[in-house]
Amino acid sequence: MSKTGNFIAGLLTGAMAGTVLALLYAPDTGKNTRDRLSYRLSNYRDELNELISELRKEKQKLVSEAKEKGEKVVSEAKEKAESLIKEAEGLLESIEK
Repeated sequence: MSKTGNFIAGLLTGAMAGTVLALLYAPDTGKNTRDRLSYRLSNYRDELNELISELRKEKQKLVSEAKEKGEKVVSEAKEKAESLIKEAEGLLESIEK
């Protein structure tokens, strides 16, 4: 699993553990506990959305880099192929003479 995947798993596990502990040891009334849980879950959701956004940006960056490298490899291959064709044509001309 990647570092990001481990981070997400840790974040979700920590959020669930915190929620369970809060429910088990809550000295407040049910309404207060629900309000706090709602607030925390809202914060976790916002953090998760930010993380997803960052992952999407990183994915786009990696795809862009891969495309650039691919285009570079293709252009280098074309140049080498053209060079080889010219050499072959030169050899054919010398053989014909």
